[in-house]
Amino acid sequence: MTKYKLTIAYDGTHYGGWQVQLNSTSIQTLVQKALTTILRAETHAIGSGRTDAGVHAIGQTAHFTHPDLPDLWKLQYSLNALLPADIRITDIAPVHPKFHARFSATGKIYHYHLYLDHVMDPFRRPFCTHVLHPVDLALLDRAAQQFAGTHDYSSFANEAHASSSLCNSIRTIERIGLQEERGGVRLEFEGNGFLYKMVRNIVGTLLDVTRGKIECEKLPDILAAKDRRKAGSCAPPQGLFLVSVKYPFALLDGFSSRPLA
Repeated sequence: MTKYKLTIAYDGTHYGGWQVQLNSTSIQTLVQKALTTILRAETHAIGSGRTDAGVHAIGQTAHFTHPDLPDLWKLQYSLNALLPADIRITDIAPVHPKFHARFSATGKIYHYHLYLDHVMDPFRRPFCTHVLHPVDLALLDRAAQQFAGTHDYSSFANEAHASSSLCNSIRTIERIGLQEERGGVRLEFEGNGFLYKMVRNIVGTLLDVTRGKIECEKLPDILAAKDRRKAGSCAPPQGLFLVSVKYPFALLDGFSSRPLA
């Protein structure tokens, strides 16, 4: 059996998120159904992690196993022919047998798009959050930098009682960038991992800072509290994109026979 990595882009507007669920259609369900149809065998696509309902992806990743597939371009073409137009397989590649889309990940990049102009661009409406109050970009950036570094992010994670990831809620955000774009700005988060709804909760808290509901100087205290009730609101899902997932190069080299360290 050979292991393959899928790179997947999707508009999450009409889906219940990546992960298979009972009460709504998920991207994972549709990808697995397409794989099973084409490969004529039940095939599971294991994702790098869940994205919520309404959240988008440019570089979600998943893996599946199958006996050697000689024509990956044909498989990609066939999958995209079966999938809805708002879900696309952008790459298929063989990977090391020890590769795991979730557990091998060493980091992720998320972008959150804020639209700041007074009148919303209707063509961007599904892919950003319209902020109706004035935003001081210098304050937004200063507040955002409070979250960079290694912290316990329990105050910014939902469902602490249900999430096994919160057995260890310490994460490192290596970079938070603020980039101006047409009509607004995007916040770029790069880190070694993110808790459930962590990015959306951080963005919602940052917006509460810019509207004067939370003082920027109070953010370290909110982090230290380890209490979701102390933080701000949760930002809407449509502004969030999973941009890419990082892996060790050795695991992506599917033709390598050298042992892993």
